[in-house]
Amino acid sequence: MNPKPLIGCTTYRKTAGQSPPIDLYGLMPAYIEAIRLAGGLPVMIPLGLTEAELSALLARVDGLLIPGGGDIEAAQYQGQHHVTMYGIDPDRDRVELFLARQAAAQQKPMLAICRGLQITNVALGGTLWEDVKVFMPDAITHDYNLIRPRNHLAHAVTLQPDSLLSRQIGRSHTWVNSLHHQGIRHLAASLRATAMAPDGLIEGVELPGHPYAVAVQWHPENLIADDPAMLGLFTGLVKAAAGERRQPGSGNGAAHPAEAALLTLT
Repeated sequence: MNPKPLIGCTTYRKTAGQSPPIDLYGLMPAYIEAIRLAGGLPVMIPLGLTEAELSALLARVDGLLIPGGGDIEAAQYQGQHHVTMYGIDPDRDRVELFLARQAAAQQKPMLAICRGLQITNVALGGTLWEDVKVFMPDAITHDYNLIRPRNHLAHAVTLQPDSLLSRQIGRSHTWVNSLHHQGIRHLAASLRATAMAPDGLIEGVELPGHPYAVAVQWHPENLIADDPAMLGLFTGLVKAAAGERRQPGSGNGAAHPAEAALLTLT
């Protein structure tokens, strides 16, 4: 019996309401349950680790999940701080940008969600709208956080029919929840846009030539009970982590599209 693939999940800082307050590393249970349902074993990756420690940990897990959360520091993508930005944690930015770049370069299977999509784009050289509603012309409402349930279907997205994302969900159109106020402005050169909102905002990307590097702007982990097809994104990650999607000859030192982007960033 083959062991279940280990899926490393990045975490965020929270403060427990005690006296005195206690800092915690955490992750919403919906991510953990989605990985378990897909057949993987979730492993939480703490913040505060050095790059050497992160590299050692990444080598031990079979796949990576970068979840949602607060905003990325604007300086990371040559942006400007805006009053609507919140939840910025420079150490979390450091950890997730490093892991996203390494997963891209090493062809480590990766699924990135909401903030995770933004991290992936910034890690590979892209930029963000500091606030979609303020700066993006003709934007629809994307931020239903705290005003609707997390499984509220906010708008439709169109998926590229030949994309890995479309194949994993099993359709070329779908309705999604929407819990973000930032989004992709300029797409990183090595990424391919695979999903689009009605207003033109990029809602999904993938890295061509990679075994499984998929990122979505919505939160599929909160939709699985209502739309079981969304579990396909996690199943794809777990299967790729188990080596079931790797092509013969992968990992043989051949050039990869992410490598050129990484060379310009380091």
